[in-house]
Amino acid sequence: MKIDFNKSADGLVPAIIQDAQTKNVLMLGYMNQEALDKTQEAKKVTFYSRSKKRLWTKGEESGNFLNVVNIKNDCDNDTLLIAVNPEGPTCHTGSDTCWNEENSSSFGFLSVLENIIEQRRNSSDGSSSYVASLFEKGINKIAQKVGEEAIETVIEAKDDNDELFLYESADLLFHYMILLQAKGFTLSDIEAELKKRNN
Repeated sequence: MKIDFNKSADGLVPAIIQDAQTKNVLMLGYMNQEALDKTQEAKKVTFYSRSKKRLWTKGEESGNFLNVVNIKNDCDNDTLLIAVNPEGPTCHTGSDTCWNEENSSSFGFLSVLENIIEQRRNSSDGSSSYVASLFEKGINKIAQKVGEEAIETVIEAKDDNDELFLYESADLLFHYMILLQAKGFTLSDIEAELKKRNN
């Protein structure tokens, strides 16, 4: 990896810190060659502090270290992207990130859909959506729907119609997400269970 530290007058390059698991950006700091070398050697993120005019390892006082998973440079060789496993909150304020955001997993549109299901379940405007009606019918009906959709998905898997297989797979996943919420769980709980099995 070749970084061009000469592009800025102070010999520093930005280092974007990203959680290796959630992919959330945790903070931004600056590094010179010495800071990068120490980071690579110790496997803990070390910055160059522009205010203190010295190297500082994130967590040297708080104990909230940023353990390095990998380091990448950008296409212009003047910015670093460092994937880490954080120990505790990253920001000095106690927040998970320096943008005061929770460092939780996001599953793209599935997270959006999870929120929609929750909103429709808790809707108090008197409207009766399909999701709300399923919750009203109770856990047995929701579980039954998941079973029906699972059977339909298996049937389509044995045929050659990919479009129908994907359609039924989407139905299965949608109803399973409803069942998860009915049982008081989220996609993050499933992720945590799968991570345990991978250890």
